[in-house]
Amino acid sequence: MVKLMMILLGVDYLRNRWRSLTVTGWLLLAVGIGVFIDALDGALGFPVAFVGWLLLIEGALTLSVAWAGVGGQRRLRYAKGIAFVLTAALIFEGDHHGHFILSILIGLAFIFDGLLQATSALVVRYRRYRVALGFAIFEIVLGIFMIQPYPTHYKGTVPYCIGAFFIFAGWNLIMIGMRVRKLTSNPAVWGDASAEAASVADKAPDNEARVLQASEWDGPPADNEPALTVHVWTPVGSSKAETQWHPIVDRYIAAVDRNGVISTGHAALESPEGIYVSLYPAVEIDRSPDDFARLLRATRENDVPGVFQPSYAIESKAWCPSTVRVRIRNYDPARLDSFWRNYRADTTYNLTHRNCSSSVSRALDAALEGAAGRLYGSRAGWGALVRMIVTPELWVAAQIRKRAVTMAWTPGLTLDYARALSMVADPRPYGWLKVARMALTKMRKSRRAWREEGALAQNGGSNADPPARV
Repeated sequence: MVKLMMILLGVDYLRNRWRSLTVTGWLLLAVGIGVFIDALDGALGFPVAFVGWLLLIEGALTLSVAWAGVGGQRRLRYAKGIAFVLTAALIFEGDHHGHFILSILIGLAFIFDGLLQATSALVVRYRRYRVALGFAIFEIVLGIFMIQPYPTHYKGTVPYCIGAFFIFAGWNLIMIGMRVRKLTSNPAVWGDASAEAASVADKAPDNEARVLQASEWDGPPADNEPALTVHVWTPVGSSKAETQWHPIVDRYIAAVDRNGVISTGHAALESPEGIYVSLYPAVEIDRSPDDFARLLRATRENDVPGVFQPSYAIESKAWCPSTVRVRIRNYDPARLDSFWRNYRADTTYNLTHRNCSSSVSRALDAALEGAAGRLYGSRAGWGALVRMIVTPELWVAAQIRKRAVTMAWTPGLTLDYARALSMVADPRPYGWLKVARMALTKMRKSRRAWREEGALAQNGGSNADPPARV
């Protein structure tokens, strides 16, 4: 979450507010620790019912306006609303097994996530897998703590979660404030890229000249509208033969056809300025089931020469058109160009560490750096930060990024990541605001129609023949 917020808000925005971010972080951390400790003795002073009402109201409002969303946004709103309402119902159920069910669900979620992260770290063995393994063990321990009844017999589940949320939120803000205090370039984007490339992007004249004409849109860009495009060939869609049905696996990892051939799909990024990021192995990798497990390791012995495809037109003609496209208006051509000049100097390809999907995701991060600042311009105050934090797609993007970094970027994860970031970079109107505007517009039209009907009636009465005398 820290890196994603640094990307979308930009170093300049955060550096100007590092003191406030740090102070707020310490306050949240203190509150979270206090709530967590308060829940340990079983005599709860925290207003759990109040949290239940908040969740119920938020869930009901989300469900009432979820239909106003577009595509994946609508499904996410429905999922969020249902989850909030069910959580509120379990909180109100209280001692009648509500706390127990909630504890089991939350604990199992932590354990499952920790096991998944630990397994992927041990299998992929990327550069910092030991750090991820430590976090995975911590998640598993936290899940076990949620499931076992000691010391509050499940009554402290909700305060535990709220306290943990405040603790993690405060720690994230402290980390952001301390990291951006003296930064001149964004390490969340540039990473091992040269600081010179980052400074060139900051000083590029196009970076200052790009001005957006709106701060929110009702839908994705039109086909004739200039926009950054993420092309994704899904494993199933790019397979040459009919694939076997494996739920989730063939969406996010790979598809296997009837001949046993594995298809992992592909991802590419295209900009209106002519940049095309599409990394592919120079020599086709043998993806038979026997060798595939060995190739999953992100170790240097699996590095092979790669090649960047020249353009989408050439690649799609030689292969097939992309299965899905995600288009984003709010991007920075100068930062993308600086990143691309540095990144394309190395053509190394690694199936899990440096593949087509990881290249596209890194290029997308560079292009969207400082999206909130470009979106609101001089109005990018604390409201920009608050609006971004309460956007569900930001949390979805953060979870996808976490999975991809600890496992591997795949076309399926890149597709979901691009979709989530498109909702943050090109924000849609809030559901309830959109419904309110629609209602006000309808009321104005109705009043206008009534006034016109009244005017016509008055004009008709004055022009009519006078009544005959009897």
